[in-house]
Amino acid sequence: MSIKKISPMEFQLHVLDPFIVTFHHDDLFPKGNRTMEPEVMPEGKNNGEDFDMQADWRMYYGDTIPGFPVHPHRGFETVTLMIKGFADHFDSKGSKGRYGQGDVQWMTAGAGVQHSEMFPLLNDDKENPMELFQVWLNLPKKDKFAKPDYKMFWNEQVPTFTEKDQNGNLSEITIVAGEYKGTKSLDPLPSSWAYDRNNHVGIWLIKLEPNAEFTLPAVSSTLNRVLYHYRGASIAIEEMVIAEKYEVELTGDDEVHIKNGNGVTQLLLLEGEPINEPVAASGPFVLNTMNEVKQAYYDYQKTRFGGWPWSSHGPVNDKEAGRFASYYDRKEIEYPPK
Repeated sequence: MSIKKISPMEFQLHVLDPFIVTFHHDDLFPKGNRTMEPEVMPEGKNNGEDFDMQADWRMYYGDTIPGFPVHPHRGFETVTLMIKGFADHFDSKGSKGRYGQGDVQWMTAGAGVQHSEMFPLLNDDKENPMELFQVWLNLPKKDKFAKPDYKMFWNEQVPTFTEKDQNGNLSEITIVAGEYKGTKSLDPLPSSWAYDRNNHVGIWLIKLEPNAEFTLPAVSSTLNRVLYHYRGASIAIEEMVIAEKYEVELTGDDEVHIKNGNGVTQLLLLEGEPINEPVAASGPFVLNTMNEVKQAYYDYQKTRFGGWPWSSHGPVNDKEAGRFASYYDRKEIEYPPK
């Protein structure tokens, strides 16, 4: 039996070691104005904390543009999968960028960094749908104080594997981390738990055509594996029906046969060998002990992790900027490959 647990999928997803938390954002942002703000701001939306999950869209902590103004992190990594829409990144190291429409940002917070993540509304003639997963991947103790850095996986570079089942129905696997049938992901940052491929970290987006059948391979008896059914028809695993917005904890050493229903289905897979170290977390800091967490708060209050070199707490790039990455330690600006 490969199914260990089935539970409803929430905004904050249930995860297992080596992951800390994962968030699923799905917003139908309205038309924007010339300053990339909502054309019409509903009353009460910009009160500094909008997480109304029953609404079509949220401002989160933004007051004029949706998003997450400057905040700190230490001791883990964020992997942000921008399925739709765009995010503007700024950080305390002096880096900035814009990414979206299938791009992935891999950021090692390590010893400590401040960053902001804002969602500019670039379309002023139509709505601005935005969907993303942000995965918090833990760092082992030896790498908790790695040098902060980030790396772009542009949509054009992220590997995908497409296969047909015996009836000709397609499955498409987007491999952000890990590998499938010899197709390997791009390399994460060197301090990442995912950098050593023996840790079997897998972050996949799986798209199944109607009635497609797909099999997750067996990996190891110690692997932690969770499959999230975030959109589409019901699927069946070992005759168990898994509805939309449910997640399934699975064994790591069994092949898992998935049979899709009558519609297109989209899944997220998170798997990896556990780090198996104590976890002490509070807000934006993930360390091994609460004393280390307290030290993180003290260090942040004292140093602001290098300060904030930008004129706004929630800066955005020029409306016409396009997708790019500017790193504090490199002269060249990076753009997606053509």
